[in-house]
Amino acid sequence: MTALGLARTLALAVPVALLAGALGSEHLGGLYPCEMCHWQRWPHYAAVPLALLAIVLRNGGAGTFFLWLSALAIFVSGAIGVFHAGVEYGFWEGITGCAAIPANSGDFLADIASTPIIACDRPQWTLFGISLAGFNAIISIGAAMVIGWLIRKPIP
Repeated sequence: MTALGLARTLALAVPVALLAGALGSEHLGGLYPCEMCHWQRWPHYAAVPLALLAIVLRNGGAGTFFLWLSALAIFVSGAIGVFHAGVEYGFWEGITGCAAIPANSGDFLADIASTPIIACDRPQWTLFGISLAGFNAIISIGAAMVIGWLIRKPIP
């Protein structure tokens, strides 16, 4: 596999895997996302179709352009993760009230009452002192850097 082929694979696999982990922890693991958790997902949602375009248009400048955009979206998610982790560790204050988004069953008051309030400054889960926001930051920024390096790497 060429460097660009690996970059395209990573650009698709990383956001898909991180979104699967986030959605799985929410729907299967019972961890409710706060507002900043949702913010970290949006760039990954954008990175997936950008990576798919990079795969489809692989020959030529357009494919590389979309690959760079996908890497940038992955990096942005990681940067939001850095901010969120900083809020969790108390390095700075968040910029939101940070409550979970209520379900939409048609009964607005019942939806609000049944929605758990999730604070952005308290991680629900950690491993070795690193929260999910911290892991997203590490994985996303690292992957974006590797993708960028692979794009710029000369093709043999």
